[in-house]
Amino acid sequence: MMSDSRTAGDGVARTRAGGISRRGFLAGSALSLGALGLAGCANPDGMSLAEAAKVYGPVPEEKFPIPAVDVSKVNPKYFRRTVRYETDEAPGTIIVDPKNYYVYRIEGEGMATRYGANVGREGFLWSGDAYVGRKSEWATWTPPKEMIKRQPEAAKYARGMPGGLDNPLGARTLHLYQNGVYTLYTIYATSDPESIGSGVTSGCVGLLSQDMIQLYNETPVKTKVVVLPA
Repeated sequence: MMSDSRTAGDGVARTRAGGISRRGFLAGSALSLGALGLAGCANPDGMSLAEAAKVYGPVPEEKFPIPAVDVSKVNPKYFRRTVRYETDEAPGTIIVDPKNYYVYRIEGEGMATRYGANVGREGFLWSGDAYVGRKSEWATWTPPKEMIKRQPEAAKYARGMPGGLDNPLGARTLHLYQNGVYTLYTIYATSDPESIGSGVTSGCVGLLSQDMIQLYNETPVKTKVVVLPA
């Protein structure tokens, strides 16, 4: 499910990304000359823009090389971070918090890896328990019939859109199931940094590609997914 501004269903389209700038200055005196460099502005979540630029840098080894994220377009509170998170859910469980635009992977001992996310827009939000029924790398995207009715322009992909940078599902996809049935909802990779922290999809949940690759690698099939009420 994705933003109606491009396509919808199992993903969201992507944008081009860039880097950030650095600034340095010199301070001197008659006795000494020192050099100071500003690597980036610190933020309350503990990751500077310079650090984020490394974490969300390009991934050239992928089948379709992934460009760097323009981190200046992401609110720093949505950068990946390890946080305290008390829950009775088992380690490995994924918890989606659409109200606050976060996805958590439970690590155990009261800790979790937290990712910024985009979520369903008004009218497409849902909650409940599911599980990862299958996983895909650079998956083919096929718009559901309901989406084609809403957006006739999606009909050209009725037989499937091959994987690639322009594919709404992105580099990695976790397909969510309930009782053996595919829900049509996914957790997917987005290259649109401006979508993080907003409700733009038709119910699916998007993470920045670099975050999604990490989550994908840590998540086996059958992993429990809890989507909290918005």
